[in-house]
Amino acid sequence: MKSNTRTLLVLIIGLTLGIMLAIGQGVLAEKEKEQPGAAQLPLNELRTFTEIFARIKKDYVEPVSDKELLENAIRGMLSGLDPHSSYLDPDSFKDLQVGTTGEFGGLGIEVGMEDGFVKVISPIDDTPAQRAGVEAGDLVIRLDEKPVKGMTLRDAVKIMRGKVGTDITLTIIREGEERPLKITITRDIIKVKSVRQRSLEDGFGYLRISQFQSHTGENLAEAIDKLKEESGGSLKGVILDLRNNPGGVLNAAVDVTDAFIDDGLIVYTKGRIRDSELKFNATPRTLLDGAPLVVLVNGGYASASEIVAGALQDHKRAIIVGTRTFGKGSVQTILPLNNNTALKLTTARYYTPSGRSIQAEGIKPDIVLEPVKITTLEHAEDGRLKEADLTGHLENGNNKEKKTDTKADKKAPELPLAQTDYQLYEALNILKGLQILQSR
Repeated sequence: MKSNTRTLLVLIIGLTLGIMLAIGQGVLAEKEKEQPGAAQLPLNELRTFTEIFARIKKDYVEPVSDKELLENAIRGMLSGLDPHSSYLDPDSFKDLQVGTTGEFGGLGIEVGMEDGFVKVISPIDDTPAQRAGVEAGDLVIRLDEKPVKGMTLRDAVKIMRGKVGTDITLTIIREGEERPLKITITRDIIKVKSVRQRSLEDGFGYLRISQFQSHTGENLAEAIDKLKEESGGSLKGVILDLRNNPGGVLNAAVDVTDAFIDDGLIVYTKGRIRDSELKFNATPRTLLDGAPLVVLVNGGYASASEIVAGALQDHKRAIIVGTRTFGKGSVQTILPLNNNTALKLTTARYYTPSGRSIQAEGIKPDIVLEPVKITTLEHAEDGRLKEADLTGHLENGNNKEKKTDTKADKKAPELPLAQTDYQLYEALNILKGLQILQSR
C-alpha cells in the first residue's frame, strides 16, 4: 500500500512539473513572439570558447592568467567589429578623458591601424611629431628597432608615449618616397590649443581648429572677437582651416557649425537603439554676420570635422576647398565599466542635414585643390640663375672690393603666402571673389 501511495505521489509530482514546464515554455514562446529580436545564448560557440580557453590554460608554453586571457578575448571581439570600437583599460580610459581637455603626453599624432601598420591620420599642430615632419597618411613600420607588424594599436601607442624628454625613431613609408624615412621625435607634454586666429589681409581673417575639444566652441567665439577687433569691428570674410583635424567631441562640432548658421539641422545620428538617435539644430545666434566663409579640408580631416564641413556645405553657407576628407561617419559611445575601465563602442552613424552618410565616402570639396609646393632657385633674386651664381665664374676685372655679405649677415626674407601654403593662398583669392560678389 505504501509502495502504491509513493508511486502515485511521484506521478502527481511529475505531472505537475510537466504542466509547469509546458506553461513555462508557452510563456517563453509568447515572449519570443513579442520580442522577435530577443537574443538566445549561442551554446555551441560558447562551448568552443570554453574549450579553447581551457586548452590555452593547460597547454600554452607559459602560464597565462585568467584576467589576461579574458581581456584579450574582449579586445579581439571588439577589434573584429570596426577600427574604432575598443576596450579601454584604466590607463587608456584615463588618457581618453585627459585628451579631450587638451593636455596629454606623447608625440602629438592621431593614429589608426591599416594592414597591420600604424597609420597617421593627422599630426596635431605645434607638437613634436608635426615639427619633426610627420604627415597625414604616413605608415609607421618600425618604432625604434621594433617592427610594428603584429602589434596591437594599444601596444604601439604605449611605446610611442614613453617618458617626456626621451627620443623615439619612427620608420615611415610615405607615398611618393622610394625608401622608408626615419624620423626621430622627442617626446613631450602635448598641449593642444584648439583654436588659433590671425589676420591675413585687411578685413580677411584666418581661423585654424586643430582638434574638437570640450571648449572649442567658446574658444572659437573668442578668436572671432579678436579678428573683428583687429579689423576695426567687422570682417569681410573668413577662412576656416580644418586640414589634418582628427575630430574629437561631437558637441564641439555642433557648437562650431552653430556659430556660422542661424537656422536648420546641423547633424543627426541613427543607430539600432533609441538612445543613439539624436538631432542637433542651429540657434539664431551667428558670429560672422553673414560674411563669406571658405573651409579648407583634406584627407587628414575626419569625424567631427566632417560634420562641420558637411553641414556648412548642405546649408550652402561655405565653399569647401581642398581634397576629399577621410570618411569617418560613425559615432562612438564611451560606456564606463567597473574597475575604471570602459567600452568604446560604435553605436550610430551620423548624417548631414541633407541625409548624406559620410562613412567611407568623406566630404567631396566644392573646389578640388591639391597641395602644391612652390619654390625658387637659391641665390636668384627674381628666380632666375645668373652668371655670378656659377661655380668658378670670372670676375669682371673692375678690381672693386668684394662684398663680404654672407648668408649669415642677411635676414631671411619672409616668403609669400603662395610659397608657404598654396591651398591657403588660393582659398584667400576665392574668399576675396565671394566678398566682391556679395558687396554688389
